[in-house]
Amino acid sequence: MAEPTSELAIDASGVARRFGTRWVLRGVTMQVRAGEAVGLLGANGSGKSTLLRIFGTLLRPSAGTASVYGCDVVRSADRVRGTLGFLAHSPGLYDDLTARENLRFAAAMLGNGDADAGADVRATDIADVRARVGLSHAADERVRGFSAGMERRLAVARMLLAKPRLLLLDEPYSNLDADGIALMSDIIAQAVHAGGAAVVVLHELAPAAGILDRTVTLRDGRA
Repeated sequence: MAEPTSELAIDASGVARRFGTRWVLRGVTMQVRAGEAVGLLGANGSGKSTLLRIFGTLLRPSAGTASVYGCDVVRSADRVRGTLGFLAHSPGLYDDLTARENLRFAAAMLGNGDADAGADVRATDIADVRARVGLSHAADERVRGFSAGMERRLAVARMLLAKPRLLLLDEPYSNLDADGIALMSDIIAQAVHAGGAAVVVLHELAPAAGILDRTVTLRDGRA
């Protein structure tokens, strides 16, 4: 994991993004400090997910700059990826693999060599994150048989494998029951309490209201 070079988890200035001729973001400037959880609100199409993907190095800004713990999201994308956990709105799991196999593959992709070696090195971590999200009982079940809530929990477990310092969460409460909502809030709170940070895209504020330090609202691509 890359060491931080700034107290700011996120420092964004004038971030803009267009797709073709349509501007989705029109110059967003915001900062998120270590130890802070920030909710990102706005109507559908306001640019919330696009901004999150820029912070996560999945999209390049068309204009402006953004850095994560002092590392530019374009010039130092690899270092940025080493500090964060990204939870997309879609879980992005492999349906034909079991929960255990999905996590073993994710572990291998974190830089532990081939899939088998990665699984061996991170066997304890895999068991720990699976238990953390309440899926120990489903370790050897194929994901195709999971409910939407179980898929969300497994995606969270995969994110936690990297021990991220910054959480970028796109509607993380979607498809979760009351226990899952409490679990998600606890994960965010623990990350922030440990000196990390979180940016949480929300359709509704209520599930995360008790753990957010503040909110940022996007309107027509502007904060």
